[in-house]
Amino acid sequence: MNLMLPGDAHPTWCVCLVSNDYLGFSQHPKVKAAVIKGTEMFGTGSGASPAIGGHFVYHHQLEKKIAEFYKRTDAILYTTGYTANSATLQCLLHKEDIAIIDMAVHASVYEGCLTTNRKKFMHNDLAALELALKNAQHSYRTKMVIIDGVYSQDGDLAPLDQIAELTHRYGAYLVVDDAHGIGVVGDNGRGVIEMHDAFDQVDIITGTFSKALGNIGGYVIASPEIINYLKFQSKQHLFSTTATPAILGILKAIELVDEEPEWRVKLWKNINYLKSGLINLGFNVGTTASAVIPVKVGDIGKTLEAGRLLLKAGIYTNPIMFPAVAVKDARIRMNVMATHTTAHLDKVLEAFSDVDGQLHISNKYR
Repeated sequence: MNLMLPGDAHPTWCVCLVSNDYLGFSQHPKVKAAVIKGTEMFGTGSGASPAIGGHFVYHHQLEKKIAEFYKRTDAILYTTGYTANSATLQCLLHKEDIAIIDMAVHASVYEGCLTTNRKKFMHNDLAALELALKNAQHSYRTKMVIIDGVYSQDGDLAPLDQIAELTHRYGAYLVVDDAHGIGVVGDNGRGVIEMHDAFDQVDIITGTFSKALGNIGGYVIASPEIINYLKFQSKQHLFSTTATPAILGILKAIELVDEEPEWRVKLWKNINYLKSGLINLGFNVGTTASAVIPVKVGDIGKTLEAGRLLLKAGIYTNPIMFPAVAVKDARIRMNVMATHTTAHLDKVLEAFSDVDGQLHISNKYR
């Protein structure tokens, strides 16, 4: 995917590595056609919050479709993926409860836990998780372990099977945000939950439509009782105008995950090509196992300079630094898409090689 950036004199065409549109579905003709059809049928807006007339047939269809995607029956929609986390957790957890969270979860989870007790554990550290569960076992009304499926900065995966076993052993609920896993990870694109066949082991599934499904909005999938409670008690859902008819594109995108698996095959071909190329050049890509590939630099100054040089070479990436990651863990973060070509990725690798020659940021110089 090429992206043209405006400049003072001449626009620059860049290889885009900052988009979460992993399968390229925001540009898929069938998805676009579904969006156009929805707009022609229903207009450009929904006009009201769900409780006073803003819940239309297309909202109901999408709730059922995303729930069935994860072998469930009930879901609730939010206008953003961020809100799906923050609003749901604020609604379910209060001063008598505790959230036990992996320290690497998304900012929306941290916001959702502002009204409750909170205990962080080191990223993917099962011993630390068990200790937190033991300490909380008899002290709180509701105990909730909250993790990501795919983590957005390192691109690594949660050991979901082990976390689920620990969580339920100590009487807690398990919440999994698999925003970066849906459509990407798993034999059929059902994310980390599918990898571990944990459909019946996760109590609450959250995610977004703004990544592999190419639209916008968020969802929560849970038991009928929890979903019904959220629909009438979650203020951000109850008092927000519902999503526009353009979400009919999401219905088609969900279907395409199964109907056209070749996009996921192409994505993984690109992931493996870029990842192996970077490793062969001596770069540290950590433990990524997804479409998120970091090149870990460490030094903030060098990371910023690498981002500048890459952009100058026509490679649009994200330099990531504190507070998004630890002070000494700055990196260049990239998102791979199915729509990247081999020529795009070769250009990326060539640019990284040139930058390394100038800044000495690979393992060859350590």
